[in-house]
Amino acid sequence: MNKAAIVTGASSGIGLAISRVLCELNYDVYGFGRDFEREETAQLIQSTDAFHPVIGDLLDTQTVCERVKQIIGEARVEILVNAAGVGYYGLHEHLSVKQIQTLVRTNLELPLILTNRLLRVLKENNGSIINISSVTAKQSSPHGCAYAATKAGLTAFGESLFDEARKYGVKVTTIHPDMTQTNLYRDADFTCAEEEESFLKPSEVAEAVRYVLEQRDGLVVGDITLRPQLHRIARK
Repeated sequence: MNKAAIVTGASSGIGLAISRVLCELNYDVYGFGRDFEREETAQLIQSTDAFHPVIGDLLDTQTVCERVKQIIGEARVEILVNAAGVGYYGLHEHLSVKQIQTLVRTNLELPLILTNRLLRVLKENNGSIINISSVTAKQSSPHGCAYAATKAGLTAFGESLFDEARKYGVKVTTIHPDMTQTNLYRDADFTCAEEEESFLKPSEVAEAVRYVLEQRDGLVVGDITLRPQLHRIARK
């Protein structure tokens, strides 16, 4: 079996950039996402046979678990990257119930379920789990406290999971990016500022994943925080 990776949120942004790096590292990448019609996504699909788009709703738990089971049967899964994420910002009282549920299910429930389904295989393969959290997991976030709570939960999960699974050879890394130039802020009243020094690029987060995976056996990078030089946003 070829060595393989499963990446969520692979149709755009950070997940897509990570998928590209994993293909370069000679993994077959099964990228879960909702829409693979974007130009940059189509370019990756056309440029390599190693990227396998898995189209669907990531909150359709039964279908996602069934697809993961199929992938386990046809490939040697060594890496799980939980990169899918949604963000809703503003005063907490202004969020709808559906928005809160979507935040919790996408940012926290989905990584927990996928890890649950894949952990036995990752133990067998001395695999790696990489969670894309956020700097908001480590600080107060008064304009996005629900989002920050889900990311803090993801960070706490990764820390505890590593202590649980490390003796089985499983590596767990949590990456905490600051403002990144993605569509995460499409529903927010702010976005990245214009200066390149004020935001990260998805490719830079992906290079952190490369760094994690290129370490020797026996060395685990548990936590990486990435920040732009300037702390600046643009109001819409």
